[in-house]
Amino acid sequence: MVAKLKELLVVIVGETASGKSEAALKVAKQFNGEIVSADSWTVYKDFDIGTAKPSKAERRLIKHHLLDVANPRDGYNAAIFKREATKRINEILKRGKLPVIVGGTGLYLDSLIYDYSFLPDSNVDVRSSYNSMSLGELRQLVSKLGYDTTDIDMSNKRRIIRLIENKGKRPVSKPMREDVIIFGIQLDRSKLETNIQKRVDTMFSNGLENEVKTLAKKYGWSIEPMKGIGYREFKDYFEGSITIDDVKKRITQNSLNLAKKQRTWFKRNKSIQWVSNSSKIVDILTTHLNK
Repeated sequence: MVAKLKELLVVIVGETASGKSEAALKVAKQFNGEIVSADSWTVYKDFDIGTAKPSKAERRLIKHHLLDVANPRDGYNAAIFKREATKRINEILKRGKLPVIVGGTGLYLDSLIYDYSFLPDSNVDVRSSYNSMSLGELRQLVSKLGYDTTDIDMSNKRRIIRLIENKGKRPVSKPMREDVIIFGIQLDRSKLETNIQKRVDTMFSNGLENEVKTLAKKYGWSIEPMKGIGYREFKDYFEGSITIDDVKKRITQNSLNLAKKQRTWFKRNKSIQWVSNSSKIVDILTTHLNK
């Protein structure tokens, strides 16, 4: 079984609040693994409650990688993730352990399992000029240039700028890695909605409002992680134009919208084995490793 483990990379995907992190913990514990997070928000230092970052107790139980690795002012992207995740995976395999990749950021996950070759970064001055443009202006520019926006989040300014910088070109991908087995956690819609509402309530109970207030004072509202769900919704509240109940409703709705986007992204990958709980993943892996 150890020899087979060295050839295997387990990936667990799913919508926000679907239970994929809990599943990854169970799998890593059962099969002597370590977890590599594929999440575009938990990479940032200081951003803990709003990103639903694994707790200190969970990190003591199972070693986690790529949490708190990015300075919030510097940003992070899929190319950096792929490089760093590949390094961590190789180190885990050398220790004779099972790498368990878990997350909901589709581009990060695809960059890894399809071995993306990313285009080089653009000139700093050029990027600065695009950053000074509004979201609407950037959308108009993309339309004028005639670039294909399929799978591009047109509400994400950073992604649109990257598309323009690359002149509409996309990262080059290869066939899926042969050593990968991918699971997706799929819940009934009503169950997922209940989970999201519970998560939002828990975040507020754990001090989300104070976390956001502290981070806004330290970093301002313009840095990338402050644009994430659980943070951006507070700006109007702190400015006095909405209530705290409005903030909760916005976070809940934005989380549901994110879940829909994630569902659409992952459904394209026909290699994903969809399950309803972590026990089924353990059963399938046990069968696979004992072949």
